[in-house]
Amino acid sequence: MRRLLNYFLSGFLIVAPIGLTIYILYALLRWLNDLFAGLSFDVPGLGLVVAILLISAVGFVAKSFLVRPFLIITERLLHRTPLVSIIYSSLKDLFDAFVGDNQKFNRPVLVRMSATEQTYKMGFVTQPSMQAIHRDDLLAVYFPHSYNFSGELVLVPVQNITYLDLPSSEVMKFIVSGGVSRLG
Repeated sequence: MRRLLNYFLSGFLIVAPIGLTIYILYALLRWLNDLFAGLSFDVPGLGLVVAILLISAVGFVAKSFLVRPFLIITERLLHRTPLVSIIYSSLKDLFDAFVGDNQKFNRPVLVRMSATEQTYKMGFVTQPSMQAIHRDDLLAVYFPHSYNFSGELVLVPVQNITYLDLPSSEVMKFIVSGGVSRLG
């Protein structure tokens, strides 16, 4: 019975991540197809293709000099609307940090968390100086949480920082996986 349980657990550890990944991708594709269900024909994957084409078309139009003033006015309006401004600016900054021209999660660091203990955390420098709050001795480090889409921002003394010569994507994967993924 114990051997059967071990076989089951081994199989589960293989099947669960693969199955969940396939299910999430399937659900995403199905959701995209349902968005465009009004079309007269049903082609699997058509929603994904249409979504990619529509997003690319919006990007193309957004680069047009005729549309630029409209986008600037719309963005100003979003920034002036009380509750919407907080949500919009936070989401815009987050997306820019990952994929925009001002990527912020590209400087992985190892932070010693205490002067008395040998405890370290991995994170990403998001602001190299905290001069805005009159603390030149601090910098801003973002620590993503493991297995979650959240994190915490901590201001730490510069002397506690060790810059890592590793690709940011590997460090993020290592942190988000709870240290299970390999580094390097």
